[in-house]
Amino acid sequence: MKKITLAVAATLMMVSPVFAGDVAAGKAKTGMCAACHGVAGISAVPMYPNLAGQKEAYTASQLKAFKAGTRKNAIMGPMAMGLSDEDIANIAAYYASLK
Repeated sequence: MKKITLAVAATLMMVSPVFAGDVAAGKAKTGMCAACHGVAGISAVPMYPNLAGQKEAYTASQLKAFKAGTRKNAIMGPMAMGLSDEDIANIAAYYASLK
């Protein structure tokens, strides 16, 4: 049983980077985001959250929720609607890369 668990864990570690977003592509898609969330993901306006350093999975899940309409916001809903799943992964990777 230990060998099977180890084999599955090793396989998942090798495969997981394939699903990671592209930081450079994410940065290229964040022009509109910067208007509220700041150029480097640090918002100058307290009502808009900082995105710099946010966990990649969290940012991706929130963008997907806005896109699906399960999380509602008059600004973010329409913004997320125009994003592909790849765009979302890339944007999430970019903001996670900022410290």
